[in-house]
Amino acid sequence: MKNPSHTTIDIDLQPGHAIRRLHQISVGVFLQEVGELTVTPVQYAALQVVANQPGVDQRTLARAIALDASTTGGVVDRLEARGWLERRTAPEDRRTRLLHLTDSGRQGLNATVPGMLRAQEQILAPLTARQRDEFMRLLLILVTQNNALSRAPSDPVARG
Repeated sequence: MKNPSHTTIDIDLQPGHAIRRLHQISVGVFLQEVGELTVTPVQYAALQVVANQPGVDQRTLARAIALDASTTGGVVDRLEARGWLERRTAPEDRRTRLLHLTDSGRQGLNATVPGMLRAQEQILAPLTARQRDEFMRLLLILVTQNNALSRAPSDPVARG
């Protein structure tokens, strides 16, 4: 016998499910386009923020890319082990480590950007130019208005 309180819900029509699927697709396309560079989308974001703000501290980086401190630490550790980032002691506070791209990191970032841009293009390819603009406008509203609900809210000021 069927549970009378059960409501059939089509998960494909739920925004959270569609967003999760789009995220899966986005990551897959990014990794395919970046290829042998083996850079993840989060590593790319960290590299780009450090390139935009040389000397950014790890806490500010975490807020800029909306990650918790321990996850950001792991990302920085991996990029440092790869020789793409270096931590330098802040002159005014010896406990603070400032992040800088190495020459290899700059080269790696520059090599990643074309694949990243192709990935963005491929993700939005099914949409017309007008739909892309509208999609991005609405997406940014959802992200901005729901930012405080995140376990690691983004701080746009941290992105510089």
